[in-house]
Amino acid sequence: MALRFSTRRWQDQLILLLGIWLFVSPMALGYPGSSPVAINGFVAGLIMAALAIFDLYKTYIWAVLLNLIVGIWTAVSPWLINVQDRRMTASLLIVGIATVVLALWEMRTDPELHAQWVGTGTAS
Repeated sequence: MALRFSTRRWQDQLILLLGIWLFVSPMALGYPGSSPVAINGFVAGLIMAALAIFDLYKTYIWAVLLNLIVGIWTAVSPWLINVQDRRMTASLLIVGIATVVLALWEMRTDPELHAQWVGTGTAS
């Protein structure tokens, strides 16, 4: 089966880019790879990007909800892991909020996701 990169999945395409940025941002902003800030960026970015790639193939409500949770974590993580750098704080906050908005938007507008809600259709 071929991947379906369509305009209908544009939210996932943006979340993929945000996940990639989140993964490389610690290195781009000069954090050592073993620092809590870098590990947070690597893990959250990898999860976001992997879920977005998965969603580009086939959308499942659980994957969108998990990306929503990762987005919330990313947005609040600068204060939970004590990020001192304003640039990294801004990056995490912007990526997290954007991911939350995109996931909610997708949940609101994608008919495949609507069919997966309990009581409204069958899960694929």
